[in-house]
Amino acid sequence: MSNKTQRIVILNEVELRKTLSRLTSEIIEKVKNLDNLLLVGIPTRGIDLAEVLEKELFFKTGLKIKKGIIDPTFYRDDQNRVGTRLIKATDIPTPIEKEEILLIDDVIYTGRTIRAAMDALYSWGRPQRVMLLVMVDRGHRELPIHPDFCGKKVPTRKNESISLRLNNVDNEEGVFLE
Repeated sequence: MSNKTQRIVILNEVELRKTLSRLTSEIIEKVKNLDNLLLVGIPTRGIDLAEVLEKELFFKTGLKIKKGIIDPTFYRDDQNRVGTRLIKATDIPTPIEKEEILLIDDVIYTGRTIRAAMDALYSWGRPQRVMLLVMVDRGHRELPIHPDFCGKKVPTRKNESISLRLNNVDNEEGVFLE
């Protein structure tokens, strides 16, 4: 028997696909002009999730949605606590003043990553609107930040972690509690 903690499946591959389909339908419903939509992934899994959502939106609407990357690392107020990782190049493909930005992250926890991402985003300009999509909301918020689009709410203990796994990166698909 190994020491490895038991991995619990929150969403299996089929459930994840259904959740992604529902989220894209909600985006289409809520965003009136998809030409002004800019999907902005937050490293690391938010970038992969943005790619999946872009494909799903194209499949449902025939529209090529713009997408970019924002790395909030240097905007964090808790850098000494979370440490640094390899910085992903921020890539915002368009002036953002008239854009509706959809920030995309895999998991929301304290809200600090999202706050830092918004600070980083506003250094590029002032968008028309900023929305937030997360695959999993695990609670324990320290800031008043709430997702506009949420795949699933999963109450967790602080010592647990949730991971989104995608075929194009991980060769498996689902959401897991570890």
